[in-house]
Amino acid sequence: MMGGDGLSEASKFAILNANYISRRLENHFPTLYRSNGRVAHECILDLRHFKAVTAEDVAKRLMDFGFHAPTLSWPVAGTLMVEPTESESKVELDRFCDAMIAIHAEMQEVESGSVDARNNVLKGAPHTADVVAADAWDRPYSREQAAFPVPGLREFKFWPAVGRIDNVYGDRNPVCTCAGMDAYSG
Repeated sequence: MMGGDGLSEASKFAILNANYISRRLENHFPTLYRSNGRVAHECILDLRHFKAVTAEDVAKRLMDFGFHAPTLSWPVAGTLMVEPTESESKVELDRFCDAMIAIHAEMQEVESGSVDARNNVLKGAPHTADVVAADAWDRPYSREQAAFPVPGLREFKFWPAVGRIDNVYGDRNPVCTCAGMDAYSG
């Protein structure tokens, strides 16, 4: 529907956006698969050098910042593949980069041992409204840090519906909620 010229133009913006993110984050997260210092339409952020924090922790924490997690650990385990489309504004690209830089600071706190390696804002992410608003709060970080890690979230906050789940358990123990085949016999 875009035609050849439109598709070409969209591709140029997608490539520009990926390179912008890669460049803005280069002092925090190395980018894999660069050629002549550039990436294509995606940038693969390498988190493998972190020992106490995983790419999954970062993906879950991004939800607290209002982002859907990027592709996790593909094509390389321990990475995030970020694919900004041609329609992302510079404001949105900067918002994402600012979130990643803030998360990097949280990662550094875990890695340095200044916060508990198992009970911290990254391992507790994502933080649902129910968890943040509950009477009991037994975490060593504040509700403010959990729910509003950057000021702009006070005005526009996406609340994740579900907190952290055990992905491996879910993968190994599927639950079918559909009717069995015998429900369809005549």
